[in-house]
Amino acid sequence: MTVKEDLPKYERICKQNDIVSLFDKGLGFSSYPYRVVYMFRPVGENPPTCRLLISVSKKRFHHAFKRNRVKRLMREAWRRNKAALYAVCERDNISVDVALVYNATVIHSYEEMLGKTQKAVNEIVDRYEKTAPTSC
Repeated sequence: MTVKEDLPKYERICKQNDIVSLFDKGLGFSSYPYRVVYMFRPVGENPPTCRLLISVSKKRFHHAFKRNRVKRLMREAWRRNKAALYAVCERDNISVDVALVYNATVIHSYEEMLGKTQKAVNEIVDRYEKTAPTSC
């Protein structure tokens, strides 16, 4: 199955309980300009999904138009790079929740964010591959 390059509502983390669970039980790492928190979970009866939470601090960007610009760039970069993560999720029948917290104090270009997001997605896949049980 090919992954559609869109970001529908069911691929976003909105519920407070899901957010708290992600930050309490999830694993994380820093990949400038992001702090990445992720958590793999069993699928259940739903198909595998990769859900996303994006956070940009008011402390770093006081004006809403700048925060919104950063969030738009982050969503677009995620949308273009999520296919590698979806491939792992579908292969192993799991789902993943990911939080991207923007830590930089300047707005990076789209090309930079695209590359950094790809690096973060690849790091999540690599970390899963290292910890996943091998099925032979």
